Amino acid sequence: MSDLSDLLLSGTVVPEHAPWPRVVVGFGAWEEAGRLLASGELTLLGLWGEAGWAHMAVMGGPAPPEIAVLSVACRDGRFPSIGRMHAPALRLERAARDLYGLDPVGCPDPRKWLDHGTADGADPLPYAFLPVEGEDLHQIPVGPVHAGVIEPGHFRFTCDGETVVRLEARLGYTHKGVEALLVGADFATAARIAGRVSGDSTVAYALAFARAVETAADAEVPPRAQLLRGLLAELERLANHLGDVGAICNDAAFAIMLVHCGMLRERVLRTLATGFGHRLGMDAVVPGGVARDLSGEGVAAIRALLAELDLRFPPLVAMYDQTASLQDRTVGTGAVDESLVRVWGAGGVIGRASGRSFDSRRDLPYAPYDALEFTVPVLKKGDVDARVLVRIGEIVQSRALILQMLARLTPGEIRLPDAALAAAAGREAMALAEAFRGDVLVWLRVDGAGRVARCHIRDASWFQWPLLEVAIEGNIVADFPLCNKSFNCSYSGVDL
Repeated sequence: MSDLSDLLLSGTVVPEHAPWPRVVVGFGAWEEAGRLLASGELTLLGLWGEAGWAHMAVMGGPAPPEIAVLSVACRDGRFPSIGRMHAPALRLERAARDLYGLDPVGCPDPRKWLDHGTADGADPLPYAFLPVEGEDLHQIPVGPVHAGVIEPGHFRFTCDGETVVRLEARLGYTHKGVEALLVGADFATAARIAGRVSGDSTVAYALAFARAVETAADAEVPPRAQLLRGLLAELERLANHLGDVGAICNDAAFAIMLVHCGMLRERVLRTLATGFGHRLGMDAVVPGGVARDLSGEGVAAIRALLAELDLRFPPLVAMYDQTASLQDRTVGTGAVDESLVRVWGAGGVIGRASGRSFDSRRDLPYAPYDALEFTVPVLKKGDVDARVLVRIGEIVQSRALILQMLARLTPGEIRLPDAALAAAAGREAMALAEAFRGDVLVWLRVDGAGRVARCHIRDASWFQWPLLEVAIEGNIVADFPLCNKSFNCSYSGVDL
């Protein structure tokens, strides 16, 4: 019996929760979970609050991994801090405190996360950045307003000359009240909100939400709809990885890659528009299936895209590999050790470039991936170069997955009737879907009328932003844009 199984036996199972157990535990078991997280025996998937309760999703054990949600009643609005034992919980606890007034007792970071003190129209409150001691150090403040079209975030560099001694990011500038907007929403409205938490991952977010609804209703989506969802998800992955490869090279002063990758990304977006009616695939995935079928014209557009990718992408990979000046900027820059990505449970490219082989499509298999063959690219170096190479590997795998899905695509229904989801009323569920940044988690409670009673959405970036602060240490200030783009964390996804 695993440590997680032992932990679950100490609590009371909530029977309405699926597919993994949710267990109400006491403070003792909650803190024991924190110790297991700190020792590396469990991985933190998420931590969130609601009035009177704190919840925590954890994963442990060998493949297939065990997953559970632990819930603790907050007496007088207080619960034991997990962050004091396990740093990845800190920002999640700070967000729960800002949103629900819960006090994580013993939390070593009392600073607000989402609350910038501007609700009354006053100037933002001063923020106490972490101190750095040493001679001849100076600070460089950057943001929150940046040049170009980019989300707001403040980066505070402490430097010794050009060398970065510490970086600390302050986010929360795009807080939009997502969790409050979801309460009371019907499934269609909630799916639209979920798909807008981080717009570049709209398919993955909508898919995670839809899967949570379907799990709560114990409903199985038609096979054609599952394949169409997979096509949408892999086209979204292609578009983002192509854009990132070009943008990373551009930040290393190699603009030709940006141009060519940008053109290929544009072709993916036009293919999405032809096949599914929206350049980003927004609102295409809905609870019960998909909103629009793929026509013969759409299939032809996807095949034409893959043919163009086959022709134009390999020379770009060769150009990246064979350009010494570009390699000089990316190899060895912004490295993150494997031990850190495991502690933080970092997924996506960030984790896989540093040796953490986790992909929810494979390790927590869901349709259509449970019937498809693909490889998860994993490297050990953990530098900018490794993050580029993992993206290149994933582009190759997405192409192969798209071909498999097209070959399996047969006529059929694309959506369940709304009545099939009515059984979700009064139920709870959790689901994960693999976005291009990593796993997106959705935890959902449905009220008796079939509307959202509570929904928490967790972006992969929660466990990646802190690693960027580590990656830049010891590098020069001029390498920060390169490191930052190689991470490409979501600002909006952690602001809720």
